[in-house]
Amino acid sequence: MKTPQELRRDCRFGRLNGQTAALAPGYQQANIGILPAAMADAFEAFARANPAAFPLLARGRMGDPALPELGDDIDLHRDLPRYRLFRDGHPVGDVSDIAAYWRADLVSFAIGCSLSFEADMVAAGVALRCHGPGLSCAAFDSKLALVPAGPFGGRLVVSMRAIPADQVALARAVTRAHPQSHGEPVHIGDPAAIGVDLSRPIDGIGQTDIRPGEEPVFWACGVSLERAIAHAAPDLAITHAPGHMLITDLPAPAFSPPATARHAQRTDAPQADAIYRNQHRGVLT
Repeated sequence: MKTPQELRRDCRFGRLNGQTAALAPGYQQANIGILPAAMADAFEAFARANPAAFPLLARGRMGDPALPELGDDIDLHRDLPRYRLFRDGHPVGDVSDIAAYWRADLVSFAIGCSLSFEADMVAAGVALRCHGPGLSCAAFDSKLALVPAGPFGGRLVVSMRAIPADQVALARAVTRAHPQSHGEPVHIGDPAAIGVDLSRPIDGIGQTDIRPGEEPVFWACGVSLERAIAHAAPDLAITHAPGHMLITDLPAPAFSPPATARHAQRTDAPQADAIYRNQHRGVLT
């Protein structure tokens, strides 16, 4: 099994250009957002107001593509398999190298990713069909509002995993122990209750089917970065392409779920909003 550093080098030299789900189990993966310095403080305030959506792992120095807190050799110019470019808030294309777009005023942010807890879920005994080479969960737009800060706002993007109904409580317990990777679910059950249409996954990627005996379970997702960028409309912004994360050297927490975590509970839309407000420590608008 390759180390995080080896996988980053594979990205850097064009040997890895696919999704990073199930790679480097036991290590944290990160969503990346890169913004002009003039908006950096406002974005950090926005992230801290929305900790479920944007668990902040690191903030880079202006003009510096390194993130030494996450890995000694990280070069954000090339160390992700794929990036997404935005102009005035609109996506304009995906690339595998952002050196040509880098500016001296750019500031990078690393946000925790739910792919980091999937190996722990499987180790704890959760049957996770979307976990494995070439597989991934799907992400969807929801109607849950993000807490605004400065020019940033928008609606929460959620990731969905189909979980056996008798393992939902276990999945919740495991992921609650991963607050830096979005933490526990924001909703369990009816997708429509939070405005999700399972026929419309973002970028058309990930597993979307729910089999008999399974429940759809939804977590906050770092693709919410794209909606926040659309709201703020900076002249230039760069993110990871959905599913194509930075693999860091940070160990992911290991968790042994309590024996009492046996019974799943559905959440209706008001309950989902209450969970999300509690995770935000703010008020939805």
